Amino acid sequence: MTLDQWLADAKADAERRGVEGLPALLETLAAATAALRAADWNDVADGPSPVDEESA
Repeated sequence: MTLDQWLADAKADAERRGVEGLPALLETLAAATAALRAADWNDVADGPSPVDEESA
C-alpha cells in the first residue's frame, strides 16, 4: 500500500465516521511521513553511523 492510498482510505474512513478535523491531521501525518522517508539519512541504512565515524 502506498502512502497516497493509505491517506485516501484513512480520510474516507474519517469522513464516513463523521470525525471532523481528522482528515487535516491525517494529511499532516502523511506529509511528515513522506518527509521522513525521503530524508537522506535513509539512503544507506547499513552504513556506518556518525558515532562509528567519530570513534575511527
